[in-house]
Amino acid sequence: MFEAKIGGVMPVTAIVGGQWGDEGKGKVVDMLAQEADYVVRFSGGDNAGHTVINPMGEFKLHIIPSGVFYPGVKCIIGNGVVINPDVFIRERNELISRGVDVKNVFISDRAHLVLPYHILLDGLEEEARGNKSLGTTRRGIGPAFVDKYARMGIRVGDLLLPEYLHERLEYVLECKNQILTKVYDAAPISLDEIYETCLKWGKELAPNIKETTHIIEEAISQDKKIIMEGAQGALLDPDFGTYPYGTSSSPLAAGGCLGIGIGPASVSATLGVFKAYSTRVGGGPMPTELLDKTGDIIRDEAHEYGTTTGRPRRIGWFDAVAGRFSCQINGMTTAIMTRLDIMDILPAISICTAYELNGKIIKYFPANSGELAKCKPVYEEMPGWLCSTKEVRCYDDLPLAAKNYICRIEELIGCQMSAVCIGPSREQTIYK
Repeated sequence: MFEAKIGGVMPVTAIVGGQWGDEGKGKVVDMLAQEADYVVRFSGGDNAGHTVINPMGEFKLHIIPSGVFYPGVKCIIGNGVVINPDVFIRERNELISRGVDVKNVFISDRAHLVLPYHILLDGLEEEARGNKSLGTTRRGIGPAFVDKYARMGIRVGDLLLPEYLHERLEYVLECKNQILTKVYDAAPISLDEIYETCLKWGKELAPNIKETTHIIEEAISQDKKIIMEGAQGALLDPDFGTYPYGTSSSPLAAGGCLGIGIGPASVSATLGVFKAYSTRVGGGPMPTELLDKTGDIIRDEAHEYGTTTGRPRRIGWFDAVAGRFSCQINGMTTAIMTRLDIMDILPAISICTAYELNGKIIKYFPANSGELAKCKPVYEEMPGWLCSTKEVRCYDDLPLAAKNYICRIEELIGCQMSAVCIGPSREQTIYK
């Protein structure tokens, strides 16, 4: 089914967000994982949230891959992820309590840890920015990635090496406590306390910690079916997104190669996930944002509130300029549209086909967030269909206006939709 309906995507398929995150990647991974052998999360941390609804119920995952609901699927948290062990343990225990088998969940020993001082610094840094805050989730993700690249990080594998761990923590805390006490006038972090916490984490996580690059290499050599599960969306990428209003690791398909430890030639397909409209959480420019009754209607109909933060998501019309750019930088071979059913109630629907910047029409996505903030969307209006699509199970049975809307977006972004989702459950998916 996987190959026939989505289009021949083995052995490795990258599933990435085409917008600002929250596109429904969790549902897509859960839906496709039934035909996979491995699901590997490659970026981000518990600042990402995937809501999955399946016959076992509704689940909100923050760190464990969305393939966990299939007992035969091995789920790996790759080296490109930063992990708060408390969040992982809590999420794992919640899954166990609800009857989910987690024996095949593994963590790369190369993944970096989110430690208490990262969370503390995240909040202090956001407060210091005042009205120029970035809108982070304050979960320590950014500071953990900063330490990774500053060569001050503590890795998951370090938890199993007590002497080395103590040596590393002693050095890092000397630096962090200088910042906490002298820059932010905050209390220092106790070396003994954090060391004891890390030792407890090590005992708790030891069965899950693996050298995962070897596992993945062996799986590829055996032609196993692997899904690379992305977090966030392309427009939050630190290089190509709305910098500095973005995330701290690459959510792009190429980032997936780094985040699990494979070469780019191993990736046979990239599947982009797009909502039928746009949403965003946090600060930064969003050209098609709707600050009116229509935006409120879409938000309420779709229950658009962050899985991780609970914050109301910003709502906008579909931005095809951004969507085309996302397809380009990800090398998308196919796409899936989610939340089409939310548009059922709208008499007319707009698509952004270009921007107006300083009196000129442009069709590219500006690199500078200041310029993007000045862009005015150029809209093309299409008629709505004003009838429910939630029970439709065949593409041909969709209202003509809905099919026209899908086709127009395909033309504008330069990528074909292989499926359309008209609800949160697995069966509410229409394959083209």
